[in-house]
Amino acid sequence: QLQASGGGLVQPGGSLRLSCAASRAISDFNAMGWYRQAPGEQRELVATFASGDEKHYADSVNGRFTISKDNTKNTVYLQMNSLKPEDTAVYYCNAWKLGSGHFWGQGTLVTVSS
Repeated sequence: QLQASGGGLVQPGGSLRLSCAASRAISDFNAMGWYRQAPGEQRELVATFASGDEKHYADSVNGRFTISKDNTKNTVYLQMNSLKPEDTAVYYCNAWKLGSGHFWGQGTLVTVSS
């Protein structure tokens, strides 16, 4: 139901934009956002929409990453600027619906390296 794209290799300081296309109206979900998992690490929250348009960011990305959405395209985006090597991870799109639980996309790899 969730298709993530936009990952790739980028140099430190560079930018990428991830996209998460849903197969249904994103307004159906109570929350949507992005998580990431680095090698050997637990999956962590990066950014999310909750309770409508309220945005939350992990401290490590606040000020560098921006989450946005386009309801007409059923797509959520993650604009990532000033990327650092520690941002290297598989990024997962996530959606949550009360009564249905969590839905996950397939993940897209972001590698920040010179």
